[in-house]
Amino acid sequence: MKRIPINPQADRSLEALIGFLADCRREALSDGQARLVSVSLDADHLDPLAVLESIYEPSDLHFYLEQPARRMALAGAEAVIMREFSGRERFRDAQRFIRATFDRTIATGDLDSPPAGPRFFCSFSFADGDDPASPFPPATVFVPRWQVVRMGDRFSAVANCLVEVDSDLEALAGRIWRAHGRFRTFGETSPRDPAGSRPDVPSIAGTAWDPVDVGPPGGYAASVIRALSDIEAGLYRKIVLARAVDLKTETDLHPLAALNRLRVSYPDCFSFSVANGRGQSFIGATPERLVSLSGRRIRTEALAGSARRGNTALEDAIQVRHLLRSEKDLREQRLVMESIRRRLGNLGIQIDETMRVGVLQLSNVQHLHTPIEAELPDGLDLLRLVEELHPTPAVGGTPRDAACRRIAELEPFSRGLYAGPLGWIDADGNGEFVVAIRSALIDGSKARAYAGAGIVEGSDAEREYGETSLKLRALLDNLGVL
Repeated sequence: MKRIPINPQADRSLEALIGFLADCRREALSDGQARLVSVSLDADHLDPLAVLESIYEPSDLHFYLEQPARRMALAGAEAVIMREFSGRERFRDAQRFIRATFDRTIATGDLDSPPAGPRFFCSFSFADGDDPASPFPPATVFVPRWQVVRMGDRFSAVANCLVEVDSDLEALAGRIWRAHGRFRTFGETSPRDPAGSRPDVPSIAGTAWDPVDVGPPGGYAASVIRALSDIEAGLYRKIVLARAVDLKTETDLHPLAALNRLRVSYPDCFSFSVANGRGQSFIGATPERLVSLSGRRIRTEALAGSARRGNTALEDAIQVRHLLRSEKDLREQRLVMESIRRRLGNLGIQIDETMRVGVLQLSNVQHLHTPIEAELPDGLDLLRLVEELHPTPAVGGTPRDAACRRIAELEPFSRGLYAGPLGWIDADGNGEFVVAIRSALIDGSKARAYAGAGIVEGSDAEREYGETSLKLRALLDNLGVL
């Protein structure tokens, strides 16, 4: 990516912006290839979710990811560049497309700020096959027309456009100029409503719904029992089976209203929303990072085993002690750790084998947890790490291929984006991907919520059903259902 810094005193004018875009068009004319052009400006406090809410349109692609405890948030909407992929090569095809696009990208503005610069937002389904019934393709990557990024106390408002050989530069410049003007005054008046009134965001709190399991009555318990028979027969050592429940109300739902409740309720989780531009959104609050890359530093984690939170400090401590001494949960955690170590080892990445198992405590549930860090070898990129790690035994099973084949047979629904990787990549190759669990598909007046549990030797069908109910409760409470 070519970076062109600006002189704040001389270059921040509409005329200077038109001149800059003219230079970009000349580059496009030189080889007949359009240029992605990105203009970043430092901003005062901007809540990316509030900005997204203020201009939300069901007909637009959007992407949102936030971890409030880290003061990290990103949002973007409307696609300037978008591509869909499918099949076993979807991660590598996506990476090639992203790299080729950034090779023809020109960025300007306040580029020294960590949140600055264009990003690709990415969503991958759990499985690589085409499912005609799925509202989301196996892989989607796009650069938004606008994005807002927060990292710590730094905020950046970014406008992106595509400059082609015949682009109307005055129209492009006017659009960018107006967008940054709205960002500068955001909060004084709504970008949609100059009178300053907040756009109507319907709430679904208090709606009386009756969640209904997808599949036959007792189907989840029956699937667990069948999986335990498979494990006893040696077909695999662990499998993660998900439940899905369907919900319906008389009014259309606004996904961002529920999402705001999720991020407040679960600040240690990653809240997310992905929209397909056809009225459907996939939202959730996941505790699980798949992998992140900053410079050459890789971060991932092993997450497995679950216990409820106690009602008192003493009860909570007892639950933690029970989790740390649970042979079944510790075995599940070891399977996840062994898989991550083996798969990173396949890429020549070595991790410390002395890391201790701890407990990640969330608002309603706690998990065995081991953070993992390593250095990225030369020749690798973030999506190669995503491809190798997905799906982890925390959402698939082990051995992976055998477990995933059986998931398709035991679950009475297609997972779609559930348990798939969602994340972002910048022009330097940095980025972060999470595992899209504890999630729901919002489609007009309908919703489908998902949660899963790991099945290993010693699992009990009733207990696993209860674990999925606990996880679903966390989601449905914030949808206003229970």
